[in-house]
Amino acid sequence: MILWLQDKRDDWRHRFVRGPYTRAFFEFVSFGVKQAWACLFGGLMLGLLLGTYLFYPETAALARYDFITIVAVLIQLGMLLFRLETWDEAKVIFIFHAVGTVMELFKTQVGSWTYPEPAMLRIMEVPLFTGFMYACVGSYIARVWRLFDFQFIRFPPLWAQAWLAVAIYVNFFTHHYFMDVRILLFGIAALLYGPSIIRFRPDFTYRWMPLLLGLLLVALFIWFAENIATFARAWTCPSQETGWHLVSFEKFGSWFLLMIISFVLVAAVQFRSKPE
Repeated sequence: MILWLQDKRDDWRHRFVRGPYTRAFFEFVSFGVKQAWACLFGGLMLGLLLGTYLFYPETAALARYDFITIVAVLIQLGMLLFRLETWDEAKVIFIFHAVGTVMELFKTQVGSWTYPEPAMLRIMEVPLFTGFMYACVGSYIARVWRLFDFQFIRFPPLWAQAWLAVAIYVNFFTHHYFMDVRILLFGIAALLYGPSIIRFRPDFTYRWMPLLLGLLLVALFIWFAENIATFARAWTCPSQETGWHLVSFEKFGSWFLLMIISFVLVAAVQFRSKPE
């Protein structure tokens, strides 16, 4: 199916793409389509959260959170069955799933956020669908890497990225009891990723942008997604107990740091850097 669509795309391009403006428009559309395809898992999950919030019957025998968990499992199985993810990618996504669930268990205990609805499929106060929200981030990074054929210039050593990822994860726990060093972590991330360039192919021509800018843009869209999820009552921040409003923009920084963990995990599998 994917090969057929690519052949059709090439055929349409050769038929209708003539001048520079048409080529630019076609490339822009191609970029958007690839991004949407890379967001498939995340888009389905957000649609599931919103759809159940708006339409799931309150009197249903199966709790809404449990229904979301079951459908999320089916989505993940479907991604593998239809080869939308490779098994290696799925393994990495599962690791990030587990990493996120452990953090959820801790964060709900210290009151960072809550899950206001009942669920049978849960660990302590954490419904099992929450790990799939982290898996969405891993799935997006793995798929966008492959769809845009990422290449890198001055890609940071994986061992250095791994140490940064570990420090970020530890700080998510320890900052509740000791000094919060996220400012230091932001600085290290800027030094590590700042010199790197990412090359990506929306259509036939490679384009480029600073890798750090790309990471920040992904974190921004995850922050947007979190606002949609909290609107759908997937979880609730303490400041939203009296009514929904936008999540604090400080969470943008948290998502940037958390996304680095996912990026490093995916890079460990799909790293295809080409030195300058």
